[in-house]
Amino acid sequence: MGVFDQKDFLGCCGSTKFAKEMVLSGPFSNYQQAVEAARDIWFNKVDVNGWLEAFAAHPKIGESPSHSQKTKSSSSAQWSEGEQSTALASATDSSFQELIEWNARYLQKFGIVFLIFASGRTTLEILAEMKKRYVNRPIVELEIAAQEQMKITELRLSKLFSLQKDASSEAKTDNATDIVNKAGEDRISVIGGHLTSEASTGKPSQATTRSRPPITTHVLDVAQGSPAAGIEVQLEIWEGNEPPSAFTQSHTGHWILQGTSMTDKDGRSGQLISMVDNLNAGIYCISFNTGKYNPAGFFPYVSIVFEVRESQKSEHFHVPLLLSPFSFSTYRGS
Repeated sequence: MGVFDQKDFLGCCGSTKFAKEMVLSGPFSNYQQAVEAARDIWFNKVDVNGWLEAFAAHPKIGESPSHSQKTKSSSSAQWSEGEQSTALASATDSSFQELIEWNARYLQKFGIVFLIFASGRTTLEILAEMKKRYVNRPIVELEIAAQEQMKITELRLSKLFSLQKDASSEAKTDNATDIVNKAGEDRISVIGGHLTSEASTGKPSQATTRSRPPITTHVLDVAQGSPAAGIEVQLEIWEGNEPPSAFTQSHTGHWILQGTSMTDKDGRSGQLISMVDNLNAGIYCISFNTGKYNPAGFFPYVSIVFEVRESQKSEHFHVPLLLSPFSFSTYRGS
């Protein structure tokens, strides 16, 4: 049962109206129920002023949260800082300077910070998207920003539920004092960490011997004979008592988003999951927005479901997609 307070929801979305409505709608029996309520509240009950309040809780891409932002909602500001870690790590002096300049141009035209689901995206990817969206009309860009905020909110909600699950597990083995301390430590690690560069348990990333993320993918357009660039990709893990199946409706559970990215010019996605030595065993799903890439194609999207067993947690899983307008195939690569 997801029982959270207004401060928790304010950390997921900086709108006071949103946080209050979420408290009134709760408690939630699971993550999916919370997401459904969040979407309804954000798009149907929060007005434009509430949207602008949420946007203002985010620092500019590439910049640290201001003191005022941290004072208003420390969780939101620190989360934003963590979500930008991939962009900051991939930035060069020239690309970082260009990012600052485009931030200023965007803010001057639209009056809001450039908002994007930044987890796992490089500086060049973010710059390309900012330039693409800069030509939009303000009313169009406002709607896009609201959609991006919802993506961020959904991922943060998944971390709240993961945190609560961790605390519940600790309660079975630790005394009351240890529970309080552990929950506090996990809260700090979730708020201060990168939402997709940490393990899906919400615990801090640790030093790893891996040279690349444990789950990777790339997309090849076999009809064109070239890499497929600009395809949106997302990775999820199943949480439930029984594994999901298309052949039975008896299972209960839901998918938890681990990360999103977009394929680069070589058809490779950015980081979708944290750099950890051992994966969580379970059912994973990589989804590709193939309909947006090829609107005339047969597949609006492609989802590949695979399992990581306990004995495979230290292995690497490369799951590529070979795509044409009317067919696709996949395999486990290296």
